[in-house]
Amino acid sequence: MRSTRTPSAPRRGRRTVLAATGLVAALALTATACAGSSGTDADAEPGATTSQAAGGGKVRIPADLANKLKEHGIDVDRWKNGGWKDWDKDKWLSEAKDFVNPVIEGLWKPERMQSAKEADKTVSTKDAAGGRGVSDPEPAPVRAAAEKTPYHKNAAPVGKVFFDSPEGPAVCSGTVIKDVNHPGKSNLVWTAGHCVHAGGSGGWYRNIVFVPAYNDLGKPEAELSNANPTEIAPYGNWWADWASTSNEWIKGGSETGGDGAAYDYAVLHVKPESGAKSLEETVGAALDVDFSAPSATEVAKMGAWGYPAAPPYNGLKMFKCIDQPGRFSLSPSLPTMYRIGCTMTGGSSGGGWFRVQNGKTVLVSNTSIGPLDNTWLAGPQLGREAEALYQNMSRTYGGR
Repeated sequence: MRSTRTPSAPRRGRRTVLAATGLVAALALTATACAGSSGTDADAEPGATTSQAAGGGKVRIPADLANKLKEHGIDVDRWKNGGWKDWDKDKWLSEAKDFVNPVIEGLWKPERMQSAKEADKTVSTKDAAGGRGVSDPEPAPVRAAAEKTPYHKNAAPVGKVFFDSPEGPAVCSGTVIKDVNHPGKSNLVWTAGHCVHAGGSGGWYRNIVFVPAYNDLGKPEAELSNANPTEIAPYGNWWADWASTSNEWIKGGSETGGDGAAYDYAVLHVKPESGAKSLEETVGAALDVDFSAPSATEVAKMGAWGYPAAPPYNGLKMFKCIDQPGRFSLSPSLPTMYRIGCTMTGGSSGGGWFRVQNGKTVLVSNTSIGPLDNTWLAGPQLGREAEALYQNMSRTYGGR
């Protein structure tokens, strides 16, 4: 299975809508869009050290992160100047408390984003057979439909998550979510655990960035060769200054999902590469998360959004699938996941799954795994464990 790479700038006061005909009556998100800029330059973190990274980007390492690197025997000066490219297994930080992600301004240029490969979690037929007797029949494929452009009007909360892995630049999808403890000023992004952490065989990925409404006008590759940053990233780049994923994913996640697949979710707390406004204020849209973990039989339709990057897609455009969910399990000992028919490929991993609850659109899951033939997607149910992770992120980091 695979777990799943001058415009008109967003204007203040414009309404944004995430619409999908046929999902209940309509799967819709409405919010007021804000200006495309990230606001005024923010002050550097207290006690931060700044240097020039190889390639010209500025690296800001707050004192607490510098100390954390030193504790693990990592040379801070080398890290600033490209040492993050060293993936020594003995120094690949893995524990939940070990996450570090210093800002490297200018690292994620448009061409580097386009070079990022899909984060793929593909499960074989043998893997899928482990949940027989629990899983519902395999759904018929649902052909992914292209989202309308500009994305900031039709799917403003959706974007791409970029990160560096030992294999090079990689990409997933993500969604801006509301912060219940900081209403109207959320800096939280929902994605998949395997988009931030390698699971049982590795540690935290590096240089994690969220780009909402990536390639806002859905331009083809040929037209992006001379694109300006606003066309690629209308709301700028948002660096994760903290990430949280489940202990189950950290301990049991694998290249095929493994025992961590049912817990393959993550929350990012982000900050702009430059600017002072919150992500929610800047984008003008955010979704509530439904942690009630409804059974598949309780939900008539679910919709998955993302940026598939593996063939036949190239990661430049946003797509969506809408289907009636069923149950899926890799093992009777693991919680069941949701499964829908969908032809999106790797790169859509981490993208939000939405449903209508009490008349409004909420996030209910995220893309985690899929099969080799790209006919369906599966995502975790979000229950008490997911809510605890979210609340801890909100209370501990949300006000920063």
